[in-house]
Amino acid sequence: MVANIRIFWIICVFFAIVATIYGSWGLMDPRFGQVDWAGTTALGLVAVLSGLIAFYLGLVHRSQGGVLPEDRPDANIDDGDPELGHFSPWSWWPILLAGAAGLVILGLAVGFWIAFIGAPLVVVALVGWVYEYYRGYFAR
Repeated sequence: MVANIRIFWIICVFFAIVATIYGSWGLMDPRFGQVDWAGTTALGLVAVLSGLIAFYLGLVHRSQGGVLPEDRPDANIDDGDPELGHFSPWSWWPILLAGAAGLVILGLAVGFWIAFIGAPLVVVALVGWVYEYYRGYFAR
């Protein structure tokens, strides 16, 4: 995690410098003579958001109170937590959720009426995915 924190701080500083150079370059251009606000804002936001991620990771690292196995050069692969979660390899709900989310995005891009079809499908797919272990063959 320490390496991730350092990388995000480097990205933050780099994009802050690039945003400053990009904004001042537009002012120095004799043909243009003004700041390109779209590009300068985008580069500045990349700097701010990477700084927020680095700050958050620093707080999480400090609250853990110890060094993670990923940060130690002498650690083995088995030192990390092997439990990554529970995944359903037979579940069809993620495919339905992806299709419904695609319909919502398509509705926002093409015609808003398509989003009205996709939104209830998103709700049905989320409820189905969350509650798939509470009913049917795989109920616990």
